[in-house]
Amino acid sequence: MHTPLQTPATDAPRPHAASAPRRGGSKPPRPYASPLRQPTAIPALDQRPVADAGAIFRAIPAFPGPAASSLYIHIPFCFHKCHYCDFYSIVDTRDRQEPFLDRLIGELAAIAPWGAGGPLRTIFVGGGTPSLLRPELWKRLLAALAERYDLSEIASGRGEFTVECNPETVSPGLMDILRAGGVNRVSVGAQSFEARHLKTLERWHDPENVARAVALARAAGIERQSVDLIFGIPGQTAAEWERDLRIALSIGTGHMSCYDLTYEPNTAMTARLRRGEFTPAPEDLEVEMFDTTVRTLRAAGLERYEVSNFARPGAECRHNLVYWRGGSWLAAGPSASGHVGGHRWKNTPRLDDYLSRGTGGFAPVVDHEGPDRRRDLVERIMTALRLAEGLDAAEILRDAALVEPAAAVRLRRAALKGVGEGLIGADLSRWRLTDAGFLLADGVALELMTALDPV
Repeated sequence: MHTPLQTPATDAPRPHAASAPRRGGSKPPRPYASPLRQPTAIPALDQRPVADAGAIFRAIPAFPGPAASSLYIHIPFCFHKCHYCDFYSIVDTRDRQEPFLDRLIGELAAIAPWGAGGPLRTIFVGGGTPSLLRPELWKRLLAALAERYDLSEIASGRGEFTVECNPETVSPGLMDILRAGGVNRVSVGAQSFEARHLKTLERWHDPENVARAVALARAAGIERQSVDLIFGIPGQTAAEWERDLRIALSIGTGHMSCYDLTYEPNTAMTARLRRGEFTPAPEDLEVEMFDTTVRTLRAAGLERYEVSNFARPGAECRHNLVYWRGGSWLAAGPSASGHVGGHRWKNTPRLDDYLSRGTGGFAPVVDHEGPDRRRDLVERIMTALRLAEGLDAAEILRDAALVEPAAAVRLRRAALKGVGEGLIGADLSRWRLTDAGFLLADGVALELMTALDPV
């Protein structure tokens, strides 16, 4: 498709294609544990609510305060847990879709005043497997959104409304319901077109159904589609990866996300790796695959606009750009993370807690960070540098000087070092990663971020 908690750059820098974000870059960043201030990480399974989102929102003025124009919704249900996935998802054996939706609609109503300053410009529904939600429940969710939020920008086509889909759960009826409710973009998780690699990932779908899912979305009038792929799968060859890219291109989507397989803590994939069930892809092969991705997609007219995201002009994921440009967004659902008025928070990643706790419709939260100028600056560097558009040098240096005058000097020195090493482009008015720099994106970002650390 999805920042302790974690954004791409919080992983230890790896000087190769793994600098690309982990699978799932469409999820919102969670509150960021910067190198300047390291809280103790909380294992996902042990996270318990420590606050109520209502207390956070009460500290943020509602309209005419800093209203958010984007919304992320997390639907946690899956019919099978893929072994590489560390996003919150569950195989629900207790049929809790309906009580979940009741709770979600209540939360959407509670947070709506903080999006009342204007129309929503982007909505992204991730998971989990959002397309697994029953069609009649989708109708209720879409109706609740239309009742509580101004969707005029989305209805006009100027806004963006994305839903993640598994190829096996896409049907003509569901696509018709989504389109009628304003959805104009789907993100289809292909991951690979080789059945044996899907088996390695414990990803359950027929590769043939990816093209079918995209075709059904188009037939319903959902004009924009994206396909997610993963490279660096154990046993995958460079030729097989290039074949995956060409099959995805033949489907005709205007957007592709290509992620290096990352072995996240507390996933079945990592446990299998530790047991010696397979050998990870060699680093030089990952670099080759990363280079092949850029070359193949660029030749087909899809330019890289973020480390692992490629699009035809105008087909970029506008919702993801809100994250990477440091915008504000509301969030609803278990494990969803939001950012409004300088406050970042993460809802509980446990469905039982989400259903049973919280007041006034607000969700229980497991993490919250209030406004912090230094942290915000670090996050801007971390996320914006991953974009092809890069960072406005004068703006970032001005803001660094507000944090600490000497920090701007150190930051400029670090950027010039990156230019000298060929990792940042020669245009000093805007710091942009070169092709070589994208291979070392995390490392370059870390150099700049640590320049802000008080000496």
